[in-house]
Amino acid sequence: MDVVTRYLGWAATAVFVASYFCARDRTLRAVQMTGALMWIVYGVLIGASPVIVANALVFGASAWTSARARQHER
Repeated sequence: MDVVTRYLGWAATAVFVASYFCARDRTLRAVQMTGALMWIVYGVLIGASPVIVANALVFGASAWTSARARQHER
């Protein structure tokens, strides 16, 4: 595994942990989606289907709840 891939994995971990400190729901979902995208790229780089699928589901759930929250705001 190259250095860039390793740092991406650590950065994705940091973003994931940071999401627990988000007070606002909108910010939480944005951080979750960012972390999930980072994990998806990491999963592609290391060829790990479970990492890709799990984080695609996290991204989808965050996107869906974000869309639902926007509809309720209107």
